[in-house]
Formats: sequence, structure tokens, C-alpha cells
Amino acid sequence: MNDTVIQEVISQFNFAGTREECIPYGNGHINDTYLLTFRTEEGIRRFILQKMNKNIFTKPVELMENVSGVTSWLKKKIQENGGDETRETLNLVASKDGKPYYVDSVGDYWRVYFFIENATCFDVVENENDFYQSAVAFGHFQGLLADYPAETLHETIVNFHNTVDRFEKFQAALKADAFGRAAEVQEEIKFVLDREKLTHTLCDLQNSGRLPLRVTHNDTKLNNIMIDNATGKAICVIDLDTVMPGLSVNDFGDSIRFGASTAQEDERDLSKVSCDLHLYEVYVKGFIEGCNGALTDLELDMLPMGAVLMTFECGMRFLTDYLEGDHYFKIHREGQNLDRARTQFKLVKDMEEKMSQMKSIVEKYKN
Repeated sequence: MNDTVIQEVISQFNFAGTREECIPYGNGHINDTYLLTFRTEEGIRRFILQKMNKNIFTKPVELMENVSGVTSWLKKKIQENGGDETRETLNLVASKDGKPYYVDSVGDYWRVYFFIENATCFDVVENENDFYQSAVAFGHFQGLLADYPAETLHETIVNFHNTVDRFEKFQAALKADAFGRAAEVQEEIKFVLDREKLTHTLCDLQNSGRLPLRVTHNDTKLNNIMIDNATGKAICVIDLDTVMPGLSVNDFGDSIRFGASTAQEDERDLSKVSCDLHLYEVYVKGFIEGCNGALTDLELDMLPMGAVLMTFECGMRFLTDYLEGDHYFKIHREGQNLDRARTQFKLVKDMEEKMSQMKSIVEKYKN
């Protein structure tokens, strides 16, 4: 941590009181995050200070326009609903020039949020109530933003969940076979090629206007939810860097892919990999409750397909990266991306076999 730069950045925001501490915070892998503490006449005030990773987020101004627009909208909606906007959404601190960020003397982008006190993030599902609470929170996020003009948001990662585009990238990697790995993974390649038609399912519905464009979070894991220490209830969705226009069913699907799987993402023993229908039901119940009628009938009907497609897309991306020499997803051992692809494909197959049950569970909570 360069204290000179930190001092420069802090001086460009309107903080009251005396700075007491600035320490690294959290276990995020992308941005540099610090917990900033000030002593004021009213007591201790804490803030989250972040340096954004320009290598990952190449258009930080557009990203912050998205974050600023969405948090302002959420704040207004929460106030209208009689909630506590200081705890139920992220609140940005404007820099002295009125922007939601500051560019330092070496060209790095920084932002500041008010710290949400007496709440915790969990990296893993410790009990099913945590999973249920995350579902309610992400559903509520959809509900509050249902009227937001999603088309006005910047697409911070182009074609992020365009499954047709992902399939074309897979085909290109297969054709190039730059690392000579295709011969050993013919079964996995066939699995993807057999499902080319599947890749069009949601894209076609979106392109025809039957599935509406929504504000989507695009990283709907449990650790992006703040859970109140006193009540055990989810209060706030955080990490809005990937907020952009998308499909509600994809946000739902990514949660199921990650949270309802019975095994680790790189499990080598595929007999351990399946979709836990009980956890799936827990999440469906919470998500639909949280949405509070904001989604269309077709969106609700397509929730199970969202789970299948997000899992398939992720597996396809792992396999593509394996064919291309493991340059995108970090690996800690040889063949890890291939193992990751295999777990996702096993999960897809399991979901395909359980599709009628998954649809029935949605029907149970739909009305």
C-alpha cells in the first residue's frame, strides 16, 4: 500500500473528522480494498475505499455510471418502501469534484462507499437459510429495479452471457487446437456440439422481445450479499461492478449452478456431482418471494432453463480455456479447467434429467 497515493486519494473526498486507520480489507481478488476509519464528534465513521482494477474493468467511467445510476434508483425505491437506504443499498461518497470516483496522479480510479455496520458476508453456504436469504435478496434486487431502463446501462463486459457467441468462440478454439488437446477430450467436445441448439434458447427469446431486458447483477454468489448480524436476514446486494443489461433468468441460473451443486467446481469424482433439488427449491422459493411479482410468467417458466444454460455456458468456457492453454481462468494444477468443465457438464446432464421436477417446483411457488 502506497501511503502517499492513499493520502492523495483521501484528500479528494469530503471526509469529516480525523483519519485513524486505513487497512486492507476482505478477500476479493480483483479490486484493492481498504477499510477507512475516521473519528468524528459523533463517534467512529467507517468507509470502504477501493482502487478499481483497470485490467479487468477497462472502462471504469462507464462502470461507475452504471453503479451510480443503479444505487441512486435503489435508494429512492427503498425510501419509498419505508426501508433504511443507508443499509439496504451501497451508498457512494462523491469526490470533491462531484464525481462518483477519483482518478489519482498515476491514472488509477478510486471510489468510496459508506461501510455497512453490523452485517457480514459469507463465502460458503453454512446453512440453507443463508442460501434462502441470498435468493430473497437477489429477487428483491430484481423487483426494485424492474422499472429501471436497463437499455441505458453500459455493457461492461460485451456478450458476457451471449451463449451463441460463447459457442462460436468454443468452435474457433476447437478448430485452432493450438495446444493439441482436442484429441484427448472428444467426449467433452461432443457434449458441447450436441447442444448447439440449446445455446439459442434464451438468446432467441431475448432477441424476439419475449424475454425483457433487465438490470442484472451477473455475480449472484452468496458472498455478494450482506446479512444482518442481529436478524440473520439479507439486507444488501453488494459488488455491483458487473451490473449491466441482461436476463433475470441468468442471474437465477448462476446462483443454482454454484449454490445447489453437491460438489466443488473442480471435483474429479463425478459421482459426487448433482443438482440438490432441496437447495434448488429453497432458492426458487426465496427468489420468487423477493421478486414480488416483478417477473413475467415466461421469465418464471424459464428459470430452470436459466440454471441449465448458465451451467452449460460455464462448462463450455472452461473447456474453451483448456483448449486454448488455460489463459483466462487461473489454474492451480494441470487439467483443472478440464475438471471444471466436466463437473459443469455432469451438472447439466443431471439437471436435464430432473427438468420436469425443476419445472414443478417453480409452478409450486409461481402463484
